[in-house]
Amino acid sequence: MAGNSKRRGATRNAGSKKGATVGTGGHGRKALEGKGPTPRAEDRPNHKAYKAKKKAEAEAAKRPQGKGRVTPRDRTSSSNELAIGRNSVLEALRMGVPATTLLVFNRIDADDRVTEIVSLAVENSVPVREVAKATLDGLAGGSPHQGVALEVPPYEYADPEDFLDERGPIAVLDGIQDPRNLGAIMRSAAAFGAAGIVIPERRAAGVTVAAWKVSAGAAARLRVARATNITRTLEAYKKAGRFVIGLDAGGEVDLHESQLLDGPLVIVVGSEGDGISRLVRETCDQIVSIPIGEVESLNASVAASIALYEAGRRLG
Repeated sequence: MAGNSKRRGATRNAGSKKGATVGTGGHGRKALEGKGPTPRAEDRPNHKAYKAKKKAEAEAAKRPQGKGRVTPRDRTSSSNELAIGRNSVLEALRMGVPATTLLVFNRIDADDRVTEIVSLAVENSVPVREVAKATLDGLAGGSPHQGVALEVPPYEYADPEDFLDERGPIAVLDGIQDPRNLGAIMRSAAAFGAAGIVIPERRAAGVTVAAWKVSAGAAARLRVARATNITRTLEAYKKAGRFVIGLDAGGEVDLHESQLLDGPLVIVVGSEGDGISRLVRETCDQIVSIPIGEVESLNASVAASIALYEAGRRLG
């Protein structure tokens, strides 16, 4: 009986919380072991680093997303343009492109270009900011920035009516897509005394850093206007007493034979691939062509330059 009593006691102890049980020794040893490495500060909810991390993540979530990468427009001012890379930034500063901020990698390996970039920025009172590489990576959107980027404000466009009282010809670009072509036309228009350039508000190249650079500084001397509707703008110019000619390889008359170049003039240049659109073509007083040899066609900016030169020569 005594033995049975001990067994019953052992059974009761096994069911109690404080009683010893078979195999608990291993658990006791584990309790003496540490809880692992201390979490990083940014992973501890009560730490200020954790709160700072969460705040940064929330701000990042508000930015425009594009394939998981910050786009070039996600910069200190979303309306600004951005020149990226040492050559591009240096050329922009040399050409006098108006700039708001020069961003420089805070650990950049400076060469002659970087030295001149910073010097030009300082000379022209452009603020210089040192930033982390991650900041430039995000702004460049994957493009090689070489440690520098230049922010420039958006171009201030004129109104098409602003050119009516000017003596020189007005160049109207019907859908030029390449900003380099726009820049080249700006350069020729300024050189040959044009009153200004009109471009569409949509589906056309605007006055960006690329256009400004190709213009070789002409953007600072020549005004560019935006029109909501090119056809209506041309009709308004015609009512104001200007003749409208369109450039096309299959024109009604050669450029040098046109009699319309002797008076107040508007020259319409079509897009690189499609040329002048139908409605714009129908609005023109005359379609003229530039006689060429065996070459199939001229680049839009080259054709515009020739026409602007001829019109300027006629005006004297």
